[in-house]
Amino acid sequence: MKRCLELAAKGLGQVAPNPMVGCVIVLDDKIIAEGYHEQYGGPHAEPNAIKQVGHELLKQCTLYVSLEPCSHYGKTPPCADLIISKDIKKVVVGSLDPNPLVAGKGIQKLKDAGIEVVDRILEEECKALNKRFFTFHEKKRPYIILKWAQTGDGFISQWPIPENREDNWITGSESKALVHQWRSEEQAILIGYNTLLNDDPFLTTRLVNGKNPLRLVLSREADLPNNLNIFNPDAKTIVFNSVKNELQENVEFIKINWNDKVNEVLNYCFRNAVASIIVEGGTNTIYKFMNEHLWDEARVFINPGKAFKHGIQAPDINLHNHAHKNVENDLLYTILNR
Repeated sequence: MKRCLELAAKGLGQVAPNPMVGCVIVLDDKIIAEGYHEQYGGPHAEPNAIKQVGHELLKQCTLYVSLEPCSHYGKTPPCADLIISKDIKKVVVGSLDPNPLVAGKGIQKLKDAGIEVVDRILEEECKALNKRFFTFHEKKRPYIILKWAQTGDGFISQWPIPENREDNWITGSESKALVHQWRSEEQAILIGYNTLLNDDPFLTTRLVNGKNPLRLVLSREADLPNNLNIFNPDAKTIVFNSVKNELQENVEFIKINWNDKVNEVLNYCFRNAVASIIVEGGTNTIYKFMNEHLWDEARVFINPGKAFKHGIQAPDINLHNHAHKNVENDLLYTILNR
């Protein structure tokens, strides 16, 4: 099952909103085939492993899979049906699937066909790997990551913004590349109005080889400068506002109830199968999620050697008793909201 998890993790950023799944086929205590879900819409882990083994040999094998085999038709046929058709006698499952379309039905289908099923092996590790998928189905919202960088004296930006924007940078090049890698692993990225105008970000994955996330903006006003970087054609952009619904090429304006903007955005994401968001700020936007207890993870960079002395204060979060790792000269804290 540990090998299943290692394989499954290779699908990070490629399979969402589907789960990451790994599968190994074992004969006489040796792995003879393995596979994982590689691409959204493509074959699942089980068929990728099964195709490597002949039918007669499969009858003597045990199949291990990190998530319950699906029992319904989606982008691909049911994996439970495939396993049954190959006369595999034993299946070991990591965790049950929280998707109501499956939710125990896959395991029951295997048992009804006379297959021995052992489940909940390394269950917590399997759930942790698919934290986005489980949050999406159990809480009916995306997995929410808050991310920011702050100086050693607790500021995320100078104010007013310096003319040379590089003077406002906090983290080093390795941290910047890591953030771009994170963007490639999540489905959407969100900022507020002030960050949009003050930083004019691209919100893309320019520093790594990876897909660009869906760009989300909270802006009460819909009248925005047309030359903002977020309006370039590199990715789709959605502007949640209080004024209008309008589609302009890759930019969509969506009118929402501004008094309930966070839930409006999350409901949109759930309806449109967006299973994860990085909230990149600024402070006011991050507090909107914090104050409603709508976040799952915070990733905080601190550059202890940099001080702004004045400016926009970083969000207030307790970093005590949390381990950090070094990224070049920066400290990276990861806090899980239990």
